[in-house]
Amino acid sequence: MLSDSCGRMRSMKTQHLLLSRGDANLPRKTSPQQPLESIAVPRLSRSAVIAVAIFLIAHLALLIGLTTPEKFVFDEVHYVPAARQMLAPVMSQPMLNPMHPPLAKELMAASIAAFGDNALGWRYPATLFGALAIVAIYLCGLALFSARGPAIAAALIAGLNQMLYVQARIAMLDIFALGFGLLATAAFMHGFRRERPQTMFAAAGALFGLAAACKWSGLFPLGVCIVIVAVIRLMQGWRTLFADARPDDWYRPELWPGLKLHHLALCFAILPALTYLAAFVPLNGLSLPDLFEAQRRIFADNTTTAIAGHTYMSSWPSWPLLARPVWFLFDKTAEDNVAAIVFLGNPLVLWPALLALIIVLRDFIVARRWDAFLIAAFYFGPWLAWALLPRTLGFIYYYLPAATAASLALVYVLRRHGMPRWLLWAYVGVAAAGFAVMLPISAAFIGASMNSFNRLMLFQSWI
Repeated sequence: MLSDSCGRMRSMKTQHLLLSRGDANLPRKTSPQQPLESIAVPRLSRSAVIAVAIFLIAHLALLIGLTTPEKFVFDEVHYVPAARQMLAPVMSQPMLNPMHPPLAKELMAASIAAFGDNALGWRYPATLFGALAIVAIYLCGLALFSARGPAIAAALIAGLNQMLYVQARIAMLDIFALGFGLLATAAFMHGFRRERPQTMFAAAGALFGLAAACKWSGLFPLGVCIVIVAVIRLMQGWRTLFADARPDDWYRPELWPGLKLHHLALCFAILPALTYLAAFVPLNGLSLPDLFEAQRRIFADNTTTAIAGHTYMSSWPSWPLLARPVWFLFDKTAEDNVAAIVFLGNPLVLWPALLALIIVLRDFIVARRWDAFLIAAFYFGPWLAWALLPRTLGFIYYYLPAATAASLALVYVLRRHGMPRWLLWAYVGVAAAGFAVMLPISAAFIGASMNSFNRLMLFQSWI
């Protein structure tokens, strides 16, 4: 009896020690009052709290100096009058800026109604969607890296890239499409590895429709999702097998066992179409001829090749190299000072990202890693889609979605096996330094001396 009791005590002590070391092979006991499902709740809650904190901090940072200058900046001259027109009791004719869908301009109109017809009213919604875009990168990081630290680092790097900062402080359409598109991408990434991804894919489809309702370039990441799903379904139909299959392969024959064709049609065709068309109802009502005419006009205006040149135009191959920025504002405020806003990007983020993307491509092709596959897809897809369009007029801010997704590639590489943990956070510090150096030509309320301006213009093409 005594030996049996001692044996049981030694067994219990051994099990306790193994549990304290995190041995996954032994089941943990839970009390009747604490079901297994509740264990995930604290982790989910912490991630949600962090997401809210990121949103609030980013939003407040983007608001600083937002109303400088108080005049129109760059393409605000097109979009703000179109938003004003929507506030009239009776819509005047001709409709202003009919070459783009209305949702972003409707959001600007709501802001003007709330805050007044001034710089704050014009630009405030952009700060909201800039903050949402940073949160979306955090959510993408959670899906890819399954850890909050790297996800936070990805959000920080995205926010420290001047492209997002500048675009989130101007009344243009791109930041709205980016915010909705990245939230949709995050939903797709969270659903990608699930057995039942229907809910996440449906959320992604609805959000992609809203992105397209801001600007048609919001369709590019939706197209990426459709291609990914189509390729995987085709390989499953062919009963493709990897001879050395691994758990982290981007393709698995048993992926999404319950996902049917009607689910795919609902998630990636019907829901995007419904949310997209809903944005036209306040302007066009439910008139099908009017809705069709609006789409025809947008298509004609965005696919024509008969567009005059522009001082700051550039072609898609040059965007990753930051060869030709766009100057949104350049005002001389004193004899030796200027107020400047340049859409360029943080070179300490976007140039190293090109090297990181080479490693990402290597891991996708050679190691078949699913996380590398998704990062590559959502970087190259929205960028290279511009190569397929007949439109000859292009600007570097079209590169914004790919440039923002590049932060995920940097984090992926900096946390690979064998990399010291501190290296990722050291790089975040480097990105912050680059952001600080370029801030005087990214925010008009700071200003820059001519000497500082000349030092920052590393290449003649940047002027």
